[in-house]
Amino acid sequence: MKSITAENIKRNYGKVEALIDISFDVNKGEIFGIIGPDGAGKTTLFRILTTLLLPDSGSATVDGFDVIKDYKSIRKNVGYMPGRFSLYQDLTVEENLKIFASVFETTLEENYHIIKDIYQHIEPFNKRRAAALSGGMKQKLALCCALIHKPSVLFLDEPTTGIDPVSRKELWVMLKNLKQLGITILVSTPYMDEASLCDRIALIQKGKFLNIDSPKNIVEQFQKKMWGIKSKNMSKLLNDLRANPEVNTCYAFGETHHVTLLNEKFTIDNVKKYIENKGHNDVSITEIAPTIEDCFIELAKEK
Repeated sequence: MKSITAENIKRNYGKVEALIDISFDVNKGEIFGIIGPDGAGKTTLFRILTTLLLPDSGSATVDGFDVIKDYKSIRKNVGYMPGRFSLYQDLTVEENLKIFASVFETTLEENYHIIKDIYQHIEPFNKRRAAALSGGMKQKLALCCALIHKPSVLFLDEPTTGIDPVSRKELWVMLKNLKQLGITILVSTPYMDEASLCDRIALIQKGKFLNIDSPKNIVEQFQKKMWGIKSKNMSKLLNDLRANPEVNTCYAFGETHHVTLLNEKFTIDNVKKYIENKGHNDVSITEIAPTIEDCFIELAKEK
């Protein structure tokens, strides 16, 4: 059963094409990630699916309801957590929750079991104003407010942006728990390392989907050998590798440069000789497994 479907969604802002023929579906009870950089079209897509923005063309349904004709039904059945904290800053944690519960004609007590694992983190501060909370605590409060009416589908637009690593990890544990309750989760993020935490993902760049599949399958589809290369002078190494016409891609990645070659006839031994001839010392070259980020860069280059 499909919780979300989208067919050929297009949306322009003047001459800027924000979304170009976006088509995908999300299964019920699935964690589906939209992965891409800022400006790729993630927020525009979320606003269309949550009935806050009209598409220029195409169609979409959420829980079987059309995003244009049945917008009132969708708003009753989904939870939406926008990228920017949008709760009442001058109200307390408890007051924000009560307001959102009353909007959906429910109470904090009635659906406490839905938000219990998340709310326990902020319950000691329920008399504190939202403006005085840390970034991680604000996200937990926003998530509680999005869940207070027990939605069937949860939209989270970049929920981990701007929060500390511990809070990021805690939030993903919470999402896994929500999945066990049967809630479908559509989450967007610019962090490629979070892709592996989703059941399936769509890689998005400049309003287009580059690929849709499970993280494992996307990595397995990577065609070229990936090499991790480093030397004493990493800055010069990057420039020298990029200057070689046989190098397909080369970019800094942690402590190494990730490199792919255009032609297998130009072997890695040729690369090593080339680097050493450029005056590099302590050269290390290792074949490595590609990451989702490597796949994204390769797909973006091809498209």
